[in-house]
Amino acid sequence: MSTNTPDVVVVGAGAAGILAAWRAASLGAKVVLLEKNDKIGIKILISGGGKCNITHDGPMQHLLHAFRPNEAQFLKSACYRFKNTDIVAMLEAKGLEVYTRPDGRIFPVDGTAKDVVRILGEYLDEAGVEVRLESPVAEIRSLNGRVTGVSSATGIVECGRVVLSVGGMSYPKTGTTGDGYPWLRSLGHTVTKIRSALAPIHLSVDPSWSGVALRDCVLKARQGKEVARWRGDLLFTHTGVSGPTVLGVSRVVAERMVDGPVTLEVDVTPALPHEALTAAVLKFAADHPRRSIGSLVATWVPDRLVDAVFDSASFDPSLVAGQVPVKARNRLIEVLKGWVLGEVRGVPIDRGEVVAGGVALDEVDPFTMRSLRCSGLYLCGEILDIAGPVGGYNLQAAFATGYVAGENAGRGALGVGR
Repeated sequence: MSTNTPDVVVVGAGAAGILAAWRAASLGAKVVLLEKNDKIGIKILISGGGKCNITHDGPMQHLLHAFRPNEAQFLKSACYRFKNTDIVAMLEAKGLEVYTRPDGRIFPVDGTAKDVVRILGEYLDEAGVEVRLESPVAEIRSLNGRVTGVSSATGIVECGRVVLSVGGMSYPKTGTTGDGYPWLRSLGHTVTKIRSALAPIHLSVDPSWSGVALRDCVLKARQGKEVARWRGDLLFTHTGVSGPTVLGVSRVVAERMVDGPVTLEVDVTPALPHEALTAAVLKFAADHPRRSIGSLVATWVPDRLVDAVFDSASFDPSLVAGQVPVKARNRLIEVLKGWVLGEVRGVPIDRGEVVAGGVALDEVDPFTMRSLRCSGLYLCGEILDIAGPVGGYNLQAAFATGYVAGENAGRGALGVGR
């Protein structure tokens, strides 16, 4: 290898790759960061609707509890090595003000995702990382079970330490097109089945509902019995539904669809248990016997959806509150607590914020992110079989695994680690 050979090559300049490159370089390693796009942090730029949900607040054990048990166990060491407070401190040190929403999500106060990416870029510059944009990688090169470099659009880059952080295959327009999966299979890794996660859900819905939102509802996915639920907002789209509740159940829905149809239903009054809702309807009838019962329903459901709720309840919307028969009232209450939206038609993998599936976690050392199949290779971010819920969890996982991968790749290249 020539004297110009880098100590570490990082492939992919998303959240994990940026942290990996910065951490390795900050230790003194000579680092080259290869990115196929013309800018770094593309997926960070669209996170949180462009506002960037940086991470999630709270004690690390609570944050880890949001992941599935095997994922939490894998992430534990990395997330304690690079905590949610650490990424916030890095950004605040460069002047970014952040705030924590009541649900624990951390966002910039006045800044946006662009400011987050700009600051991360400054860290790369200060650490001396050589960033090569528009440099897609075609192959991870290896010999006798050890990494020897990568083949990129600009030629072969020889290197004995490679950090792979190319993401999954959600939002392919951002460059995450599943490039890493065949590379890793060729190096002996198992790639578990890739499925949608944090994605919108396709349903047959009235097109006129597009843009209408249900606030603070509980969305339930059923396959005979309830298989998933999420509380928050729901947004109707021209193809079905989206919003936090939908993203929250989408992974389970995508998994369950393999075994048969899945239906969605929504509780539009989660703050009112069944008995309290019944009492509220009866009180309204007693206080306003000549008013339309629809005016009460409209306090819980947007106007454009009121008729659909009545239709589902086989309820005559012309009835005034004082004339509602007991059976009709009970049907209406049942619909408010479980309005069936329909059978799921699909969960588009290319519209998800992340994907579930990826490199099997038992093939990666959780303490170093070192591949157990190919020496000199480190894996981090969405390429791993990890998919947390909506709320900043996945960015935290990317930052933490990237930091640890970069730290150990850098130390290994400098002869002070594995």
